Amino acid sequence: MIPEPDTGALSERLQYRFADPTLLRRAMAHRSWCAEVPGEVSNERLEFLGDAVLGWVIADIAYRRHGDLPEGKLTDLRKSVVNANALASVAEEIELGRYLLLGKGEDAAGGRRKPSILSDALEAVLGAIYLDGGVQAVSGAIDRLFSSRLAEAAASKPTDPS
Repeated sequence: MIPEPDTGALSERLQYRFADPTLLRRAMAHRSWCAEVPGEVSNERLEFLGDAVLGWVIADIAYRRHGDLPEGKLTDLRKSVVNANALASVAEEIELGRYLLLGKGEDAAGGRRKPSILSDALEAVLGAIYLDGGVQAVSGAIDRLFSSRLAEAAASKPTDPS
């Protein structure tokens, strides 16, 4: 029997309480685990949704907080925090890997530390928050998780109009 992740502890790390905790559990379900547990649904659809929501919310935050930056610089700013490396880093900060549902082989191969798995799972979590709590909930979560990175990226970017 594969142990279930403690989604309550993960909710605390996310600073978001799910009305429907099954969404968070699904966000933790990697396809390797689903291949070993018949009838389970992977996090891939939530990942798809979370990716789109993340890009939109980061663009919105960047636009509102950095009104002095032209479009090209806003795009660069968004790209600096919406990428697999940045997502994996945020996932590591909240120890997302320890909550993943992975197949035995993927787990043995270090899947809990793989940047691609971590970044995909974080996107799935954001998709789950969006479905559970809507735009305001996911915007708050993204702001908490990414605002310091966004501020650092903005501070390191030259503000000339080119």
